[in-house]
Parts: sequence; C-alpha cells; structure tokens
Amino acid sequence: MNCRQFNSISLEEVLLSLGHLPTKQNEKEAWYLNPFASESQASFKLDKRLNAWYLHSEGIGGNNTDFMKKYLNASVKEVLAWADNQNFSSFQQQNISDRKVENLPANYEIIEIKNVQHPALLEYLRERKVGNQTQFLHEIHYRMNDKNYFGIGFKNDSGGYEIRNKYSKICLGKKDISTIKNDSNSLRVFEGFFDFLSFKNVEKSLEKKPSDYIILNSAAMISNIKKSLGQYENIELYFDNDAAGNRAVKMITNESKNAEDCRVLYSDFKDLNEWLINKTVDSKVSYRLKR
Repeated sequence: MNCRQFNSISLEEVLLSLGHLPTKQNEKEAWYLNPFASESQASFKLDKRLNAWYLHSEGIGGNNTDFMKKYLNASVKEVLAWADNQNFSSFQQQNISDRKVENLPANYEIIEIKNVQHPALLEYLRERKVGNQTQFLHEIHYRMNDKNYFGIGFKNDSGGYEIRNKYSKICLGKKDISTIKNDSNSLRVFEGFFDFLSFKNVEKSLEKKPSDYIILNSAAMISNIKKSLGQYENIELYFDNDAAGNRAVKMITNESKNAEDCRVLYSDFKDLNEWLINKTVDSKVSYRLKR
C-alpha cells in the first residue's frame, strides 16, 4: 500500500479500527475526543467529504498518513506497514465492489455469522434509516483472496448471502431470491432488501398488514418468481424507478392481473429506501397506496 491508497481509505474506518467513536456527527462531519490526548469536549473534527481531519485544540490536521504518523509516532514507511496489516474494508473492497457477482472469485470462507453488532455496520444501517430492522439480518465475517472482510448479510433461499456495507455490494454463495412467509394471500415484491427493510419501517404508517414478501436481490432474478405469483390474490410491486424496474413491473403486470405497481409512493426517488431517507414518516403520513 502506498500513501495515495492509504489516504483514500475512510478515515472514519481508521478511527473505528483504533477504538474511537464520534461524540456527534452528521452527513458532512464527525467530532471526536482528541485521539492523541485526554479531553472532556470533542475538538477533533473529521470532514467526511474531504476525508480530512483537524484538531482544533492544537491547530493541526491533514490526511490519514498525517494522522497515523502522529498517532503511532512513526515514519511514513512504518505507517504504511501498519496499514497493510489492517485489512481495511474500504481499501480492499475497492478491488471487488464494482465487479459483477459472477466474476467474483469462487474461493471464499465464511468465518463467523452472528447478530449485527459491529459499530460500523450499525451506523451504516442507521444512515439508511433501517437500524431497527436487524432481526432480518446477520453480521457476516468472511475471507476472500487471503483478506478478511465483514458486512451485513441477508440470506437468500439457496443459503447464499447478499453482503452489504458502506463500501461493498456482493453476494456470497448462489444468487437467489429471498422469501419471507406469513401465510398470507397477499404478496409484496421488492428489488433489494434495503427496500424491504424500509417498507417494514412504514408498513403500519401506510395502514398495511404484514403479508408474504419476496426480495429479488437483483432485477435479473424476476424469472424465479413467476410460478409463485399465481398463489396470491393481491400482489404489490416495489421496484426501482429505472429501466430495469420498469421492465420488471411490466413483465409481472402483463402476467398477473392482480399485480399493482406501487411506486407512486416514492415516484420522485430512485427507490423506496432513498424515499425513506429523505422523508419524515410518522402517524400523520399522508402517503397511501391504492387498495
């Protein structure tokens, strides 16, 4: 790893790896107690947009390398050697997060599956406004290409896991849909699991009762659900507002007269999760879907 690569890693993740959590934060910045000395009021500011820090109590700042040089009292060479041994997900995932799933290495090992508890993952879920829906999720630690990673795992019907964190979007195991049964004659279909989790957060506000749910985990998996559609009296579709979502809605509504395109709820946004992030939903919510 060189300085450019190390400085591209999220400083938020570097601080987390060292055990430092923010005392307050928003989308643009985070404030920490001085990592270099004891203090009672946070004076260490992280600018998330610039991925840079400034310590107001000492009037100094800089990038990741500058921070770790001071933190470790070490040379640049020593800092980079330290960074090489940390397996930062925000660096390692740069190499795989944009690849198509079918091109990922087949060799991986799931090391541990547990309840979601890592601070970085919990914060990521809070940012997506679904931090209270962890009952549907797992924390997955896995190894790939001799590197360790971790992320939020959402299990599919073939035993594979959709893996998400702030820096990656991959699938471990066979790609498949995820089905959640509630012995209902109604079905709701979602493109991704964050949309499903988002809906669960507003289900009561929308005066909706729980139903059966299918999460495609990819619009390309739509052919896998055709046989299931005939079992339901009512089908609600919650796809993305894009070309793939349009095709999926058209395909299902052409085959099932009882299927309804419900994207009117979030017509001004890319998907349901983006709508939730940007909307305040409470008991007075005025958005209602057609029955």
